[in-house]
Amino acid sequence: MHLPKAELHLHIEGTLEPELAFALAARNGVDLPYTDTEELRAAYLFDDLQSFLDLYYALMAVLRTEDDFAELADAYLARAAAQGVRHAEIFFDPQAHTARGVPIGTVIEGLGRALERAEETHGVSTQLIMCFLRDESAESALATLEAAKPYLHRVSAVGLDSAEAGHPPAKFREVYEAAGALGLRKVAHAGEEGPPAYIREALDVLGVERVDHGLRCMEDPELVERLAAGRVPLTLCPLSNVRLRAVDTLEEHPLRAMMDAGLLCTVNSDDPAYFGGYVGDTFHAVHEALGLDREELRTLARNSFEAAFLDHDEERRARYLAEVEAYVFD
Repeated sequence: MHLPKAELHLHIEGTLEPELAFALAARNGVDLPYTDTEELRAAYLFDDLQSFLDLYYALMAVLRTEDDFAELADAYLARAAAQGVRHAEIFFDPQAHTARGVPIGTVIEGLGRALERAEETHGVSTQLIMCFLRDESAESALATLEAAKPYLHRVSAVGLDSAEAGHPPAKFREVYEAAGALGLRKVAHAGEEGPPAYIREALDVLGVERVDHGLRCMEDPELVERLAAGRVPLTLCPLSNVRLRAVDTLEEHPLRAMMDAGLLCTVNSDDPAYFGGYVGDTFHAVHEALGLDREELRTLARNSFEAAFLDHDEERRARYLAEVEAYVFD
């Protein structure tokens, strides 16, 4: 679906398509335990978040050089632009790379090379969000922030991702305070696997401005009222929620109920290579499964630009919003 939109919940490592994985493996001399791309694609079937993460981190072994990271980002931006994305705020996981010997500068400079030419090449403005792995220690997160300091001119915000269960947001209070002192914006995954209390912690302890996922807020009416009244954006990922069993079927996804409750919902693709669709595909899927009409889809697109970290460029935000209003559906 080509409706102009921003993508605010996208893990760049989760855009690694099997074809690129094999190409990078060949270039870098990495042996993959799959005979071909079809066998690898068949492995993209998961029982839960942890089984997905096991494969996700294993495949990162093919990413070694600045060129690799630039090629990964450029491939995503081309696909995203073809599906109507005009602005993308892209997550990356530095600890997953530094743990296997890839310097943080290699990661950030490689991604940055692709992002700095994204508007000219693909017509997409971009920002970069550095995520901390919540199943690693708070000390590791602090060390990662420290190591990233020479490259923070390329980073707009910090986030928190990976396995949520048993890793409450409050564990990362100190690193979020330090990130805020450096002028970085703040987001965090909360309320996907974890309970509504994790969403409250992300807001109250970490001081996040957006909640990534957040669908379990619907279990807490007072929290829903707070999120709606504060216009706190939620970056929902419906296809991901189904593939990782957060909801059983797309038809049962609470997106419509969340919109009806006045929540500022956005729709995103999360890890599209693994979950069966990029963001335009996701818009089409919720349109079909939930019966969202064209104006409801337009609202989701409008929300995405309103939730974007474009405070420094309100003229650009206004231009994107005008494109949404002017869009004529097929």
